Amino acid sequence: MRWVFYPLAALIALVILGTATIAAVSAFAWPNLPSLDVLTDYRPKIPLRVYTSDGYLLGEFGEERRVVVTMDEVPAILKQAILAAEDERFYEHPGIDVIGIARAALANVVSGGRGQGASTITMQVARNFFLTREKTFNRKLYEILLALRIERSLSKDQIFELYINQIYLGQRSYGFSAAARAYFDKPLKDITVAEAAMLAGLPKAPSAYNPIANQRRAIQRQHYVLRRMVEAGFIDEKTFETARAEPLVLANGRSAASPLRGDFVAEMARQLAVEQFGDQAYDSGIRVITTVTRDEQQAAYKAVRQGVMDYDRRHGYRGPESFVDLSGVKSDDEERLDELLSEATDYDDLLAALVLEASPKSVTVYRHGETLKITGAGLTFAAPMLNERAPQARRVRRGAIVRIRDLGEKGWEIAQLPDVEAALVAVDSNTGAVRALIGGFDFNRSKFNHVTQALRQPGSSFKPFIYSAALERGFSPSSVEEDGPLFFPAGITGSKDWEPKNYDGKYEGPMTLREGLARSKNMISIRLLRSITPEYAQDYITRFGFDAAQHPPYLTMALGAGMATPWQMATGYAVFANGGYRIEPYVVKEMIDGQGHVVAKVDPPVAGESAPRVIDPRNAWLMNSMMQDVVRRGTATRALTLKRGELAGKTGTTNDYVDAWFAGYHPDLVAVSWLGHDQPRNLGRGETGGSAALPMWVNFMRTALKSLPEKFPPRPDGLVAVHTGSGREEFLYSENVPTEPILLPAGTEGLPLPAEAPDEALPQTRPTAAPAPVVERSPTPVRRP
Repeated sequence: MRWVFYPLAALIALVILGTATIAAVSAFAWPNLPSLDVLTDYRPKIPLRVYTSDGYLLGEFGEERRVVVTMDEVPAILKQAILAAEDERFYEHPGIDVIGIARAALANVVSGGRGQGASTITMQVARNFFLTREKTFNRKLYEILLALRIERSLSKDQIFELYINQIYLGQRSYGFSAAARAYFDKPLKDITVAEAAMLAGLPKAPSAYNPIANQRRAIQRQHYVLRRMVEAGFIDEKTFETARAEPLVLANGRSAASPLRGDFVAEMARQLAVEQFGDQAYDSGIRVITTVTRDEQQAAYKAVRQGVMDYDRRHGYRGPESFVDLSGVKSDDEERLDELLSEATDYDDLLAALVLEASPKSVTVYRHGETLKITGAGLTFAAPMLNERAPQARRVRRGAIVRIRDLGEKGWEIAQLPDVEAALVAVDSNTGAVRALIGGFDFNRSKFNHVTQALRQPGSSFKPFIYSAALERGFSPSSVEEDGPLFFPAGITGSKDWEPKNYDGKYEGPMTLREGLARSKNMISIRLLRSITPEYAQDYITRFGFDAAQHPPYLTMALGAGMATPWQMATGYAVFANGGYRIEPYVVKEMIDGQGHVVAKVDPPVAGESAPRVIDPRNAWLMNSMMQDVVRRGTATRALTLKRGELAGKTGTTNDYVDAWFAGYHPDLVAVSWLGHDQPRNLGRGETGGSAALPMWVNFMRTALKSLPEKFPPRPDGLVAVHTGSGREEFLYSENVPTEPILLPAGTEGLPLPAEAPDEALPQTRPTAAPAPVVERSPTPVRRP
């Protein structure tokens, strides 16, 4: 009996001693527990969020992504999934689950100490708000005591609500509502049973069960949660089987709905919010409402993306991005393949993949647990680099890192990251509200905003401002200038002789300004600028918002050799669109603080009301008329596919095909598109404003014009109609009407208009001396049709 009694007595003594110790420590610790004010007055960190004007999320900024919801907003299926995964007896126990602890202890013994934990939802709330995750006796004791105290102070639903909003679930997401957005791009109310089980499985180990980082392990955890839901009676076997068979569709996956791409707009809004609120902007729930609209922003993104990809395809496949060593690596060693692919970032639908096998007829690639075989049309673009005679450094072969793109029913294709950039901005010409803005091909690849930061030569798209200046100096659309050669000796340029040319080296002789602008004739623009003087033009263009310092007063200004951003070009063209008023583009409409109060709001000057008039309404009307001809029969005839009569604009292509532009407008909406390299270089022969930039503009306006009826500005007073010698009606300022009939040079109207080509620019060295006489050269005779 002694062999039984003494050990049993010792055990009882240890239990009593342990219980007494725990009781003593608890009695000492209880008064020192932290205040529960942080729970009873819950003020979570809510990130800065940026929205479109019609209420769609563009972006959010802050260490924690969180969307606070009430229990009424949480779907029942998610509550059940959480209870099944984390704490089935939550509504029965007082904060600690003795039965659960016993079950977990037994499981741990069976599994050798690596089984289940026994933390209740209340204990997890205590840990998340007050404690660390270190595994010590003291921390666990405080966790239990806090759980008991929390249960005495809050209702079960209040505790559950805190848990649902506070718990970390990976992807910088705090709370289940933010996680539903991060993983599935859905509001919480729309998640399925399978998605609820996936989310409910995350609290145990957000990094290990993250479906974006590790789909296989996440799905295993999801299936465990679904089985627990069956055991708890929350779902039946049929629902279990349906949910388990449901394909996983992630927010960043190719099957997910296309997200709204507004990174450049969101970044502009973030900067303004930080200027206003400092670092407090990132965690106090501030909302920034921008001026862009969802449909137009999406249309702009697709238009720029398509324009860049089309340009890239025209110039051929350059080969794989890089190569990795696959010697000794088996095709089913997914862990090693993932490691080799880990440094290649995806850019929207241009996904990184690792080539396992390659031949002219098929290419097998690996991508994060998935092996894909590409054949047929999917190889067309990369075909030259699949040939055995292709250079080894550019050949698609085993170990190559390539880009692939999902074409839906057409399968996959090999693509590539473009090395060219582009931008598009659209502005309400009456208020300055930015309706859409794409600052580059991909924000995650380059955060440089080409709309606001890229100073580039605007080329011929700058000519309308020179023509507008000329109208103020007595010229009219029917004024005639000579389209003939010019020669500027080195004494004028300060560097070397300059002989500007028209794109084809041919000249048409006398020509009206209307015809010269429609045909983008360089010689007409230069002579026009020489007549009004570069100094006058430099001062005049400041009315449109241009910086005079970026446009030195030399004749090259006529060819757009100064520097401007797409933002500035949109500002300038808005003056023509709205009848002569200067507006200031803006991208943020209002800011709302965490309590719902509007703390900042833009009240912009409006054209025709409070905006300043900067040019004569007659000037704006005549320029609009001339630029409509650019679209109807000039270098921008591609825009006729929109089947609108009121559209106007001007193409622009700089010297040596470096920059391609199109600036155009409806009377209520101006849009400017640009394409070029970050380090200026040749885009390739034939890559003009009309072929490279205008298609982006057209694709965007196809959506933007849906809400805008056809509109023609009324002709202002002070214009007089006169009939030209060719029978065409033209308009002049009333004070400039000649006493004799206007006789235009025969054949200068209605000529077939060739595609635009690059403008010739002066050398960068600027003259310091007064201009020397210009040598006029006889034009090359041209046979007229």
